[in-house]
Amino acid sequence: MNSATRLVRAPELSDAPYAYASVVDSGVRLVFLAGACPLEVDGTTAAVGDYAGQAAKCVETLIGALRAAGATLEDVVNTRVLVASSQRSDLVVAWEVVKDAFGDHDVPSTLMGVTVLGYEDQLVEIEAIAAVS
Repeated sequence: MNSATRLVRAPELSDAPYAYASVVDSGVRLVFLAGACPLEVDGTTAAVGDYAGQAAKCVETLIGALRAAGATLEDVVNTRVLVASSQRSDLVVAWEVVKDAFGDHDVPSTLMGVTVLGYEDQLVEIEAIAAVS
């Protein structure tokens, strides 16, 4: 984990599969990423109709954007995962892919079901903020 970022556990709260907070020390560079979308290089939507496939493509896009900004998944301090569905099971499918990608770096995250996302056939989007020393 980046030394500028400290994940905070809250043992008096429910045993959540993520940290309840992250602390970023002063003097670090913050990176605010646009929502990572499941787009192929040619701009078409990847994995049409597949929540897990789109979540995986979003993670791939997120990693590329982080790399371009001089950061990695371990530098991420917060995420928001948006899933175009009102079915909790669809949200969970997308969340499992994202959670697995982050591994032990289980940053504070929000998982939301939304009505629609911006690209045609888009089902998943991941927003993130990173902190780099």
